Amino acid sequence: MSPLNAPPSPAASVATLGTSPGADGRMSRYRWTVCALLFFATTINYIDRQVLGILAPVLSDELGWSEVEYGAIVSWFTFAYGLGFLVVGRLLDRVGVRRGFATAIVAWSVAAMAHALARGAAGFSIARAALGLGESGNFPGAIKATAEWFPRKERALATGIFNAGSNVGAIAAPLLVPWITLRWGWQMAFIVTGALGFVWLAFWLVLYREPEEHPRVSPAELAHIRSDPAESTTSIPWLRLLRHRQTWAFFLGKLMTDPVWWFYLFWLPKYLDSRWDVHLAGLAAPLVVIYLVADVGSVGGGWVSSALIKRGWSVNAGRKTAMLIAALLIVPTMFAPMAGSMWAAVAIVSVAAAAHQWWSANLFTLASDTFPRRAVASVVGIGGFAGAMGGFAFQRATGYVLQATNSNYSIIFTVCGLAYVAALAVIHLLVPRLEPADVDA
Repeated sequence: MSPLNAPPSPAASVATLGTSPGADGRMSRYRWTVCALLFFATTINYIDRQVLGILAPVLSDELGWSEVEYGAIVSWFTFAYGLGFLVVGRLLDRVGVRRGFATAIVAWSVAAMAHALARGAAGFSIARAALGLGESGNFPGAIKATAEWFPRKERALATGIFNAGSNVGAIAAPLLVPWITLRWGWQMAFIVTGALGFVWLAFWLVLYREPEEHPRVSPAELAHIRSDPAESTTSIPWLRLLRHRQTWAFFLGKLMTDPVWWFYLFWLPKYLDSRWDVHLAGLAAPLVVIYLVADVGSVGGGWVSSALIKRGWSVNAGRKTAMLIAALLIVPTMFAPMAGSMWAAVAIVSVAAAAHQWWSANLFTLASDTFPRRAVASVVGIGGFAGAMGGFAFQRATGYVLQATNSNYSIIFTVCGLAYVAALAVIHLLVPRLEPADVDA
């Protein structure tokens, strides 16, 4: 029997973090154990993708990369990431989360470690493309798992919690990578962080099953998870999904705002180095502050919209109000290059990063708000493709703009500041009310 399909071992009962279903009929809370697994997967996902950004000033000096060359290297990650979204989202809807997620994390962990063997811009471009292809499985898998394990009223909070792993990963990376690099060299930074995925894989194979098959889920919890109206399990073709305005609202929302987050991940260390002369050993403090604040935004954004809905607001009003708050908080980002000190710039970017995560938690939830569970991973995959392709173009453009302006970041930060207000306007025009798409019509 394949280890992916093996029944839970006795160790699973000991290792599980959930509450055991008791004989008194009380509801277990195992769904939050699943949320924790998704949180740690997302943490590792972001550690692996951010290693190159942290090492960018070191590698640019050592290997002689120009701004354009660096922009091209990181753009291949987003290009492959986007293509992977189209394939992985569909694959997850067909083979299931357990097997699909396990395959994805093995692929991206091997690719992350392969960076240590790269030499020159071409080698790093290949490694980045392989990493992007593997990492594309994380968010479609996590969103689909959330849709399978949580009723609609809890999904934004659960999404916010697992999405906070991106910020924890972004915090852990600047703490781990410089320390490893200064002691054992940059190659070991890729090897050590890449190996973390295999540790997570062991827990995933032991702890994860579908709710109906899991021995740690009580009947009361299963009823709670399945409290939304019953849905068909018939597969939905992509072309049918593309007929709906809800798909295009999610597509354009990701296209217009995901590139900003890619910019933060891959270019902030270079910005701090070029503008404020912050080198490898000094990157930890500003980056930890930025992503620690962002972590608050991720959970807070999901909590706000969920709280509004629980108080009687419609899903439409709750989600869009939360997204509007985030969009307005991001506008001052355009003033970051004019800040009078490094910490003033860090404060501006920290608020923007938190607001992006606030926005992202609610944008992801739009997919599960407007589509049935059997289509969620496909829709997220389509939107992820759009965001990654936007990121590909934005990384390339950033390299050319910075090289042409002698590393002047003003134009880039202005685009970042205005992207979310524009995206929310587009989403509202396409979907004035968040209503379920009639995918069976």
